[in-house]
Amino acid sequence: MKLHGAVFGTTYSIIYDSEVDFSMQLDSLFARINNSLSNYQDNSIISKINRGEAIETDAHFDKVFKTSKEIFYNTEGAFDPTIGAVVNAWNFGSEHKIISVDSLIIDSLMQSVGFDKIFKINSKITKPKDAFIDFNAIAKGYGVDVVGEFLQSKQIKNYLVEIGGEVRVQGKNAEKNTPWRIGVENPNFNGEQSILKAVKLRNKVMATSGTYRKFKIDDNGNRYAHIIDTETGYPSKTNLLSVSVIADECMVADAYATAFQAMGIEKVKIFLKDHPELKVFLIFENENREFETLAINNFPE
Repeated sequence: MKLHGAVFGTTYSIIYDSEVDFSMQLDSLFARINNSLSNYQDNSIISKINRGEAIETDAHFDKVFKTSKEIFYNTEGAFDPTIGAVVNAWNFGSEHKIISVDSLIIDSLMQSVGFDKIFKINSKITKPKDAFIDFNAIAKGYGVDVVGEFLQSKQIKNYLVEIGGEVRVQGKNAEKNTPWRIGVENPNFNGEQSILKAVKLRNKVMATSGTYRKFKIDDNGNRYAHIIDTETGYPSKTNLLSVSVIADECMVADAYATAFQAMGIEKVKIFLKDHPELKVFLIFENENREFETLAINNFPE
């Protein structure tokens, strides 16, 4: 069975070894996740929390909140779900030219940034009045995990779940009787798509964060990532173009892929010495503006 559609502001593709159509159940799952985590739905749990309404969280929110807290502290704040309002202020869209942003606005928004200021007490969230929580950098991966767990609950042994480029696989590609192969995209600033390498995955997940689609350029030709430095509130000047992370949970891989973009190559290499469970593939530009790659912790060939 092959299912395709739109969800979470992107597209999904699900392939699994069964003739049973689970479209209705999956639509229901997506609706529940959106009702919990979507900043675009006025009546979602996260939207009500951001407005300061007293509302109880649900199991979806609790799982994402707990994992976000862990990764926030593990990365010393490089992954921070409260940076979303600052990202929005920089207006990363199709226009790549850096437009002057009022430093007073950024300074003001940064006053409410810091996931360590957000607490869950019993089943309710407490936060500073102006703090804005956005799980965009982890929610797609979480959605992938939820779908994968659903398929496994139906005794499906072979499947691929992909949402917006974040992937979880189990077993093999039954149609071809081969391991699942997942493409790592070649960074192309012109929007063209091509595959740099294909990775064999078995019972794992992979998430990729790239800066080559959303970036800005200053008057000196320096390129800045859409990843915002959580310490300064300003875009990160970076030569890191793509980060792919293989892990056991897709929400974990999703969050770390974003954090590693903000941390930069040297900090990532140091961090990964203590985290052998994360396999990472970096694509970056060297001083001659040539592409280079680096595989860490036995990222598969």
